[in-house]
Amino acid sequence: MSESRETVSAKDTEEVIMEATFRALSKHGYTDLRMRDIGEEMDLTRQVIHYHFDGKYDLLSSFLEYVIDQYEGSVEVDECDPRSELDARIDQCLFGPEFEEFSHWERMKVYHELYTHAQNDGDHREIFNEHYDRIRGSIVEVVEDGIERGEFEPVDAERMGQLITDIIHAARGRRMALGHEDAPAEARKAIDQFVLDSLYDD
Repeated sequence: MSESRETVSAKDTEEVIMEATFRALSKHGYTDLRMRDIGEEMDLTRQVIHYHFDGKYDLLSSFLEYVIDQYEGSVEVDECDPRSELDARIDQCLFGPEFEEFSHWERMKVYHELYTHAQNDGDHREIFNEHYDRIRGSIVEVVEDGIERGEFEPVDAERMGQLITDIIHAARGRRMALGHEDAPAEARKAIDQFVLDSLYDD
């Protein structure tokens, strides 16, 4: 192993593997993906993958959590009012953050493929369920905060959080599966008009 490879930290190495997995999944898809395909997408030796992960399934489980963390950890909502925070979280889910490599929708394509296969995979289904609950929970929390501050009407925050989260998932699925590129923008307009307007007293 070269000196440059030896100095790469474990965290950096895992990120290299995760990004290589993105590239390999984009080319080969979930069903046909092989460990060697991932190895061919990075400069590190393929043995590094086997050092960090116990096979393809372990790698893809970690990869799924990596993808989700990118979306959950990159919403910037410091010191803003509840409506601005709510807008930021919805926009993040619908339109995504910026990435150096692969666009939001290229990453969503991989996410959506793993999501589709989760119906036959209890462990991955649990990861997606936890992700759904965190998205819904973050929206509920903001709505409840706005109600407590007197900025929002006293709506059912739990139901609103579930509705918004379901609209987000439906719009992303329609964009990915059916190629309806306007789905996220149309969903955003509908959320504003038919859901978020109910937070204010006319």
